[in-house]
Amino acid sequence: MRDRSILLELFLEIEEAIRRIERRFIGIDSPGDFLRDDAGLDRLDAIAMMLIAIGENVQRIDKRADRDFFKQQPSIDWEGVKGIRNLLAHNYFNDAEEIYKICSQDIEPLKRAIQKIRSDIF
Repeated sequence: MRDRSILLELFLEIEEAIRRIERRFIGIDSPGDFLRDDAGLDRLDAIAMMLIAIGENVQRIDKRADRDFFKQQPSIDWEGVKGIRNLLAHNYFNDAEEIYKICSQDIEPLKRAIQKIRSDIF
């Protein structure tokens, strides 16, 4: 089943993007850490790209799967996950505070939700 394998690939890509975000967020203790120097800005840019990729893949999954697909994890703001992709893609100078909040508060619950959905389906 081709669609099933594509969906699995999209989930695995999201999980890899989350791992990259987690690695790049190590040592960031405040939004200002992103802005302190070029290394912080590089991390900010890299994390923003991974958030864009996650949002894009959630949109792709939503288009390929039943519209109720993500309802089994209602604690996640799935529209927000998709929306961050558009916000970051069209706002070149990324908002360090928003990205810090996402990394510090939202990535871990998103990671658990994605893993749960993937394990339930595949």
